[in-house]
Amino acid sequence: MDDAVDLDEKDVRILKAIASEGVTSPEKIDTLTGIPKSTVHYRLNQLREAGVLTNDLYDMDLSKLGLSMTVITEVFATYEEGYHETVGERLGEIEGVNQVYFTMGDTDFVVIAHVTDREMVESLVSSYEAIDEIQRTSSKFVIATSKDEPHPLNDFEFETLLDVLVDRS
Repeated sequence: MDDAVDLDEKDVRILKAIASEGVTSPEKIDTLTGIPKSTVHYRLNQLREAGVLTNDLYDMDLSKLGLSMTVITEVFATYEEGYHETVGERLGEIEGVNQVYFTMGDTDFVVIAHVTDREMVESLVSSYEAIDEIQRTSSKFVIATSKDEPHPLNDFEFETLLDVLVDRS
């Protein structure tokens, strides 16, 4: 958390509007938050300069927000009709959980969360294990990130995208 930027309530309201609504214009952020457009514009510039917002798409550097601990958890659940939907939904509702994947193989779900500290990790694990259908979990901490591409199209060459996405017949 030593790399984290000091934020106030307005910064958090702006970031939450960007994240939850996908808005990028100061006018829309003003409408959603009630924070004047000029203040939003000023704050967005400050957040860019501090490295919290990393580009014009308003991608965020989680370490600058203090959410630098990534936890990847394998979840093993009891099989029953439709459990992948109900358990997956319940996992996704847990605070701090960003991604939930229902998988094939020995592991039923893979859950990814970004948290601030060990206390939040303990809370996550307790929340996972409070779900009746969950038998056990196995969590791993990310030590270093080698790649974190938020836009999967960037992982393909243009020609490959043309081949697989465009019907050329």
